[in-house]
Amino acid sequence: MKVSDFDYELPGELIAQEPAERRDDSRLLVLDRETGGVEHRAFRDLPDLLRPGDLVVVNDTEVRAARLWGRKPTGGRVEVLLLEPHSEDGEWRGLLRASRNPTVGTSILLDDDASVDVVSRDGAQWILRLRDRRGSPEDVLARLGVMPLPPYIRREARDPRDALDRVRYQTVFATHPGAVAAPTAGLHFTSEILEELDRREIARATVTLHVGIGTFMPVRSENVEDHRMHAERHRVPEATALAVDAARARGGRVVAVGTTVVRSLEASAEGDRIRPGNGDCDLFIYPGFRFRVVDAMITNFHLPESTLVMLVSAFAGREPVLAAYHEAVKERYRFYSYGDAMLIHDPGVSRTRGGKR
Repeated sequence: MKVSDFDYELPGELIAQEPAERRDDSRLLVLDRETGGVEHRAFRDLPDLLRPGDLVVVNDTEVRAARLWGRKPTGGRVEVLLLEPHSEDGEWRGLLRASRNPTVGTSILLDDDASVDVVSRDGAQWILRLRDRRGSPEDVLARLGVMPLPPYIRREARDPRDALDRVRYQTVFATHPGAVAAPTAGLHFTSEILEELDRREIARATVTLHVGIGTFMPVRSENVEDHRMHAERHRVPEATALAVDAARARGGRVVAVGTTVVRSLEASAEGDRIRPGNGDCDLFIYPGFRFRVVDAMITNFHLPESTLVMLVSAFAGREPVLAAYHEAVKERYRFYSYGDAMLIHDPGVSRTRGGKR
């Protein structure tokens, strides 16, 4: 397969720059996995499209407000993106963007009390140390950090929309800090939708997959099979493994909220069961992959030629997915992180341990 097989045309004005007024105001394109048929709904209709006994699995990672703006001693502006802690004394792995990279030993001034010291370089990443006269490194992020939005969402330093992004570029079930990007399929959920799922006896479970910088990296190989995924830390709780077993026993479907949940569950599959635990997830799912856990998927619309489009195509077929994307463009859906959503499922099919019936 060629990466170009997963291309499609998208008018730039359909790339959502801001979230919908309410999370569940988003539209929902429903794709029948068996027939390829498409239905247009609202996201708040989701409980009507699921069934009692289904299991909805969400990613409870929390996005750190880890994007910082500062200046070198010479006055040049520097954008800092902290990726993950590197040591216990305030060192982080991170990325820098400036007209000219600062040298090791440079101190990047954030404000009168905080700075970022450039400790060393490790390939494309930097080792950085946060300093703050007011408190801890986490205090710096709380005071000065902004959400690390994808590059197709345009924000400048001190954008007045930063406060909105802190709330809306985070799911309502975010619990464990560690992501540099949101699991965007979860952004549409509200407490009211979660309560309605509970009322209808639609179960819920969690995984934690900390979305890494690799989610923004383009596929640079010509052949799909030659691409290698960046590893991301993930955790599947024992309670989630038991919940999958229970859903199978009652004939319910496992509904993954987002591609991160799909990868975490499928990477943890042993036969038709789930192996709980922690580790790194570098599973690359593309057409030809055999799904062992996930029966239905809620997902946003993804970039052309991305690994995410390939994953969705593996689940529902390349032609039906690209046809659905063409329909979404025609109907003026909003695309990417702050955009609308899809539900891909088999409306008339239940699952039991060992396969479909």
